[in-house]
Formats: sequence, structure tokens, C-alpha cells
Amino acid sequence: MNCPYCGAEDSKVINTTHDPQGGVRRRRQCKVCELRYTTYERAVLSTPLLVKQDGTREEFDRDKLIHGIRMACAKRPVPTVAITRLADKIETALQQMGVDEVPSRAIGDMVVCGLRELDDIAYIRYVLIYYKLSDLGSIRSEIDKLLNIQNS
Repeated sequence: MNCPYCGAEDSKVINTTHDPQGGVRRRRQCKVCELRYTTYERAVLSTPLLVKQDGTREEFDRDKLIHGIRMACAKRPVPTVAITRLADKIETALQQMGVDEVPSRAIGDMVVCGLRELDDIAYIRYVLIYYKLSDLGSIRSEIDKLLNIQNS
């Protein structure tokens, strides 16, 4: 690890703590200039390629996922941290699948399940687009399903 102040390669670790998000935080001191700095170590895990309905493949885009969830949660009392947690949960699930490719539909299904737990209105908004609900009967049916789940 190069010192950010003088560029020297020699440093000593003063303190090590484990980050709750799965990383390691190290407090270091440069042996040349004796200044202290902090480094973080995290494992970089790969996510599978997404296979779209038309057969094309694209990289998983966390920002795109968060944007879609935020759109569904717009003007709703859903904290940003809850949206980030849902995205983390989905990304972790994808990484743990251990496959090279996954249908994009799987991500949509995970978002639907996550939004059902977060906020009913955000869930309905997302489902309207995701399931392409275009008539009042199908929308009402989805709302009835949601109400039945809550009443059980």
C-alpha cells in the first residue's frame, strides 16, 4: 500500500476493524513520513449477465436497479436506506447464485417481493409497469391479492 502523502511503499498497520458490510478497515502509518491514513478492503464479487426477453445480454447495473426502485417509491415515505438495502439484497442474491447468466425477469421478481414488504403503493406502481397491467380489472385483481396477503 503506497502512502497517499509521500508515495512510500512501506507502512505499518496500527489498527484493524471489520466493517459490518463485509470489508476490513485498516489504520496505517507510513514508516517514511509517519503520517497516518485509513484503507478499506472489500471483496469484489461478480454478478451474472442479465438475459433480456429478446435474448440480448447486458451487465448488471446497480444504478439502473436503484433508479427503478426509486421511481416506484417517488413521493412515498420510503427511506433511501431502505431502497439501498433492497438493492444490496438483490445484488447479493445474484452474486450467490454462482451462475454466469440469469434472466432479467428474476431481478424484476426480486424487486416485486422487496417492494411488497416496503410500501404498498410503490409495489402497485412497479407491478403496473412490470406486469404491463393495462386494464382496471387486472389492476384491481393485483390490489385484491395484496389486500388478501395483508389480511392473512
